[in-house]
Amino acid sequence: MHVLGIDAGGTKTVALLADADGRVVGEGRAGGANLQAHGELEVEKVLHHVIDLALNGHASAPAAVCLGLAGVDREGDGEVIRGIMRRLGFRTHTLIVNDALIALVAGVPLLEGSPTASPGVVLISGTGSIAYGVNPQGQAARAGGWGTSLGDEGSGYWIGRRALAAVARDADGRGPHTRLTPLVLAHFSLSRPEQLVSEIYDHAQGKRAIASLGETVEQARAEGDVVATEIMRKAADELTLAAASVIARLEMRGDQFPVLLSGGMIRRAHWLAAEVTARMAEVAPRSTVATLDVEPAIGAVRLAVAEARGGFRVPPYRDAFRATPQ
Repeated sequence: MHVLGIDAGGTKTVALLADADGRVVGEGRAGGANLQAHGELEVEKVLHHVIDLALNGHASAPAAVCLGLAGVDREGDGEVIRGIMRRLGFRTHTLIVNDALIALVAGVPLLEGSPTASPGVVLISGTGSIAYGVNPQGQAARAGGWGTSLGDEGSGYWIGRRALAAVARDADGRGPHTRLTPLVLAHFSLSRPEQLVSEIYDHAQGKRAIASLGETVEQARAEGDVVATEIMRKAADELTLAAASVIARLEMRGDQFPVLLSGGMIRRAHWLAAEVTARMAEVAPRSTVATLDVEPAIGAVRLAVAEARGGFRVPPYRDAFRATPQ
């Protein structure tokens, strides 16, 4: 028996073919596959490509497939992805879940024989951001994941947007001088701030390019820049607030459980990871915080194995999203 686990993110997509014990025997990688950022046709092309690479001529069809992708627990996006997977030939034993769930399962393996996820919280800061958790009763909650126009606070894109705004304010004399100005210009190989207009608005990779500025902001913070320090401090505030919201709604504040930090921004900005880790001691004193050190697609593989062996129960949300976010 073989299964297929896929992690489709805003920056990269990873497909892993694994045997019944979860050992990876095939792999495919490509660019991002986010519906809002790339559109349905591009997502289908990317998924088709990585699946072909992972299968690599493997004769038999996977016994089960699990795909983790942002937004699929919203009804509209979920139906679009299910349609794509059907067109790719995966009509049965296909599990489509939020990418935060596969990240959680990658770091907190399923209990032997359990049909659902183990308790824990994952806090992701990549191109976007989201906090997601499961309590001992098998109920889930999430905070964030609203996308770049509505939220994604503390993400690489959110940090990059604020860095660009700081450079514009510096250039206009509307804000303080900041070390971000020369560093951002060097990042894009530009000589003048006004050239940022074409760089950001005219290039197709604009959103990804903005998210990549996270390392630049961290560098400026490390060099003592006040503006960059405030951006990173606010990012830590927002990520901690998201995790705290999930933990409170799941009534886990006094519990002992793992908190996993994941995403490209977390890996690149060591201060941010350390700051969020320190703050979690107040949010959930008995929690243990660690950075996810394996591919989130491993979580998708584990869920696919569980689906093949009798079915995985996706944790139901404990409560609906607030009608008016506070």
